[in-house]
Amino acid sequence: MLDVILIIIGALCMIAGLAGCILPFLPGPPIAYLGLFILHCTDKVGYSTTQLIVWLLIVVVLQVLDYFTPMLGSKYSGGSKWGNWGCVIGILAGLLFLPWGIILGPFLGAVIGELLGNKEFSQALKSGFGSLIGFILGTLLKLVVCGYFCYQFIAGFV
Repeated sequence: MLDVILIIIGALCMIAGLAGCILPFLPGPPIAYLGLFILHCTDKVGYSTTQLIVWLLIVVVLQVLDYFTPMLGSKYSGGSKWGNWGCVIGILAGLLFLPWGIILGPFLGAVIGELLGNKEFSQALKSGFGSLIGFILGTLLKLVVCGYFCYQFIAGFV
């Protein structure tokens, strides 16, 4: 009976983890990893310690990258420190205006930051699009990792 409860909790963690890839207030990959760990605690599935540690390291690296990919996108598209700081402020401000704020926040923050740093509007837009691309790439990485975790969850029963 306990295994059934743990499996249900693990499955709910997987669903929440996938939702967390899109919703910024839910840390998707850590929740999905928790679902795998809960499944590991049952008698039905046993992952190796190596698997659990590697997956945990992937989650930690991904969580760190998730906060930096919009800034890196802005920087590699020619943005300055003004654009990077605008991007950071835009990410934080975007959390207040969910769901669109989390997408538009980094973009608008980078554009406004570059304009405040006396860049031309075209360069500011380029920096903003770079931050948007960075955000989208970070989201895609989270979806891939959580999708893999869901696959491992289901494969544990097959």
